[in-house]
Amino acid sequence: MPDDAGNLDNAKLVTVAQRPSEVAASILVAALQDVGIRAIATGGFTAGFRAEAPGMVKVQTFEQDAERARQIIDELKMEGSKAEDDESE
Repeated sequence: MPDDAGNLDNAKLVTVAQRPSEVAASILVAALQDVGIRAIATGGFTAGFRAEAPGMVKVQTFEQDAERARQIIDELKMEGSKAEDDESE
């Protein structure tokens, strides 16, 4: 979170992940918020449109939280792949 949470005028949002649907992005946003990282999903209105490439929903956090958010996302991916491995046994 920015040092001065009341003054967000100069806060910069960065994309930490992209998901193919608004639902998938919202789940990730909720997971980040559960560990205290403020996050939002953007692009949900255009994700369903198809042109040359499918649209994606961006998950964004404040720049200073981005590294921690990416670590959390990586941990979630690892947990998901472990669960898939356990189910296949």
